[in-house]
Amino acid sequence: MATSILELKAEQAADEVAGSQDVRLAESLRAGFGPAYEELIGRFQQPVYTLALRLLGDPSEAADVVQGVFLKVFRNIGSFRGQSSLKTWIYRITVNEAHNARRWFFRHRRGEVELDREADSARDWKEIIPDSGRSPFDVTFDHEQHVMIEAALERINPIFREAVVLRDIADLSYEEIAEILGVSLGTVKSRILRGREALREELAGSLRSRPPLRLVPKTAE
Repeated sequence: MATSILELKAEQAADEVAGSQDVRLAESLRAGFGPAYEELIGRFQQPVYTLALRLLGDPSEAADVVQGVFLKVFRNIGSFRGQSSLKTWIYRITVNEAHNARRWFFRHRRGEVELDREADSARDWKEIIPDSGRSPFDVTFDHEQHVMIEAALERINPIFREAVVLRDIADLSYEEIAEILGVSLGTVKSRILRGREALREELAGSLRSRPPLRLVPKTAE
């Protein structure tokens, strides 16, 4: 019990520090302080891109969303009053921009077929730290697994996908997700549950339909 209380106090203290940092950064941005813009980009550019990529599944679309997000942040920073965390506020803008991009895509580009996509143009949904001790099988298996997860994420309902991405990839709390999506806590939990189940079913179907992975050993010279 003592440990739980200490952990709770530590989390509350961390939240207070983060909140004060957000307010300071927002005030600096409103004042047009140059280094504040660099700090904002440094803190949020990669997380915003990763979130947009998981929601849209397209690197170029995600990059466009990032530009739109920061443009709106710069224009609307005056409306940020610290009632939520800066991260929550920016993620809410990101989700809205991803919604707009998805609607535009289905209206104007649905008929287009992308024939050539560079395999390494998008980051894996989890960063892989190179390990010289890992075998070729391990590396290939991880790559195959991540490709399957990416493909499965793209196939599930976007409403469920965004809840799963915010929880399991962005690692946000249920309360933060509810605030970002503008829905109740119960709705958030329901969407995450249904999204995880849909993802599990998609992955199970992919595993049943894919051929077994075979690595042909290199012959000795």
